[in-house]
Amino acid sequence: MEPWTILLICLLVLGISTPFWSSIGLLRLVGEWQNRTKPRQLAVKVDPAVRPAEVAVLIAAHNEELVIKDTIATAAALVPARNIHVISDGSSDATAQIAGHAGVNVLELNPNRGKAGALAAGMEYYDLANNYKAVLLLDADTRLAPDYLATGLPLFNDPEVVAVAGRARSLPDRGKQDPVGRILLAYRERLYTIVQLLLKYGQAARPANVVAIVPGFASMYRTSVLADIDVDAPGLLIEDFNMTFEIHAKKLGRIDFHPSAAIAYTQDPDNFHDYVRQIRRWSLGFWQTVRRHGLHLGRFWAALLLHIVELITASVVLVLVIPALLAGALLDVVILRPQDVLLGILLPDYLLTVITACVLRRPGLLLLGLVFPLVRLVDATVCLVTAVQAWTRKTSGVWVSPARRLQPS
Repeated sequence: MEPWTILLICLLVLGISTPFWSSIGLLRLVGEWQNRTKPRQLAVKVDPAVRPAEVAVLIAAHNEELVIKDTIATAAALVPARNIHVISDGSSDATAQIAGHAGVNVLELNPNRGKAGALAAGMEYYDLANNYKAVLLLDADTRLAPDYLATGLPLFNDPEVVAVAGRARSLPDRGKQDPVGRILLAYRERLYTIVQLLLKYGQAARPANVVAIVPGFASMYRTSVLADIDVDAPGLLIEDFNMTFEIHAKKLGRIDFHPSAAIAYTQDPDNFHDYVRQIRRWSLGFWQTVRRHGLHLGRFWAALLLHIVELITASVVLVLVIPALLAGALLDVVILRPQDVLLGILLPDYLLTVITACVLRRPGLLLLGLVFPLVRLVDATVCLVTAVQAWTRKTSGVWVSPARRLQPS
């Protein structure tokens, strides 16, 4: 194949969104250096629009006894315990008791309503919109960085900002994972880094405002917009895509994100079975949200359409690579050469690992990154399967929480 074909394969797999939004992010970074407008600097120079005491923490939990105590502890270090509200959604373990002993508000729901239903119930029961200026939605396995609010709340000083997307980091798991577990955890860390630094940072620039997800694991909303957001949309497996799309569809305001602001750590799956379950839920939830909202005119919807096209094309290419190589060998024809795969897919993918290793200062990723394309193949397969399922199957939204593990302190 000619060099242009290798370039085409590379573009089909990586897309044009990554270099485009990376460029926008670089321009934003230069502007921040010139104007000194990083979140922590804003916190020092500007009287905060929202103070920590005015933030409610809302945690939907289903059988989370292994992790809920530590999650509450990191939140209680930032806000008074009375500001923390745990919604035990049909839990059959000690989740509610542990939360109660921690001195926070606890609401028990039966039967299981699903995460979105639990969040909606908590917002209504505790009247969060009228009692607080902002609400921090927190997963039961999330640990907040000590400066989460100090860096995240200054973004609300812009009156147009109605949501602050938290920056996801994978919990540094010091347990005894097998090789598959180490690969999966490292891959998730790479994905978080690449998506947030090379895509979301640019997408959150003021002129753009096309962030596609305010992740429900640890993000904040102004309570003044909660009444306009359909938190518990029926039949969706996850709520965060839908809440984000609601902001764009109803033109409620701007979503901000900064890599140095609102950092939190989440416990990612360390085995293949739980990993596939989790990404299936996320992927199916995304496609369900796309189905529910459709596409409209505007910057966000144009960016979303491009993302969908790139997601589908990249997934198709990745899924067909191995069959194309095998068919070529069996038929003795050149469909795709190994060097085309190396230069068009494997090396560009490995470049993402090199970037992540440099940013996080984790050279060990360079070895693990050699097998990341296999994990991407799993992601691609799940993406295509769930894209079909979103239009052919219905879901109730009732959840079974991911398998948790005790996290070393």
